[in-house]
Amino acid sequence: MIDYRSDTVTKPTPEMISFMQLAEVGDDVYGEDSTINTLEKEVANLFGHEAALYCPSGTMTNQIAIKTHTQPGDEIICHAYSHIYQYEGGGIAFNSAVQTNLIHTDRGVFAPADVEERIRPDDVHFSRTSLVSIENTCNKGGGTCWELDEIKAIESVCRNNNLKLHLDGARVFNAIAAKHYTPQEIGTKFDSISVCFSKGLGAPVGSVLIGNTDFIKQAKRWRKVMGGGMRQAGYIAAGALYALRHHRERLQEDHKRMELLINGLKNLPFVEHCQTPETNIGIVHFSDSQTVDRILSHLKNNAILTSAMGPKTIRFVTHLHHTDKDIERTIDTLTEFA
Repeated sequence: MIDYRSDTVTKPTPEMISFMQLAEVGDDVYGEDSTINTLEKEVANLFGHEAALYCPSGTMTNQIAIKTHTQPGDEIICHAYSHIYQYEGGGIAFNSAVQTNLIHTDRGVFAPADVEERIRPDDVHFSRTSLVSIENTCNKGGGTCWELDEIKAIESVCRNNNLKLHLDGARVFNAIAAKHYTPQEIGTKFDSISVCFSKGLGAPVGSVLIGNTDFIKQAKRWRKVMGGGMRQAGYIAAGALYALRHHRERLQEDHKRMELLINGLKNLPFVEHCQTPETNIGIVHFSDSQTVDRILSHLKNNAILTSAMGPKTIRFVTHLHHTDKDIERTIDTLTEFA
């Protein structure tokens, strides 16, 4: 089976499993799991921050960040494609009692002016704007990356207006690989960062929330409230630590394979157009939803899995389990459909 549904479907490599089996563990709620402590320290240092907090999922790290940065009745500025808005079960409203002010642009990237025009005046009639969130890479945008200068410009607006800035960096290492900035160059622009290890880096479980010491101290309280405090979780955190140390450089391979795949599909007669991929996500557009349904069925019958992203689009995601032969087989299978 070739599985393009997501990079979350990966399983630990034999080397990662061996590393996990040898992990030193303790009770993390007491701060005594040495593997988790090491992971948190390495990630915080990598992105130029003071502290970090290991959590079960990226949804939790995002939701904790929002809860820590805001008060009930506040407002968040984010893109309409944002994972925190689209795919986190209404958590913004449920967990933090805040609302969203959405930006609508192409592919999930926006300009400083888009933020400025949405900042509420200091007036009791309006919610209080307190937080801006960006997603890098933007999943629903097709793996779109932010340029460093774009991030700096958004940061400047936030600083000038006393707003906090959060990065949903579920696939930030893909953006770093594609744009060649360093983790510290991007990390120091944000008040908080969510980094996921169970996507492109191939670990089985876990995300880390990054910020300063005071922020993480409060975030740890909200993690407890949300049920995210874990005990001897170093066994799974070891997978994230191994991925951090060994799987970042290979992300370029996933990007190259996605480029090969899209180049092989874009001229097929039933393909309307393909978004040019920047990372490991490819979005293919078709003329109608019936074509999408038929293609998904054809692929599945040939032991290839992927998923729709909208009525007329299919998303492909490459990851560490794919080979060049998998890409060739997929192109051949869809060419036969034509």
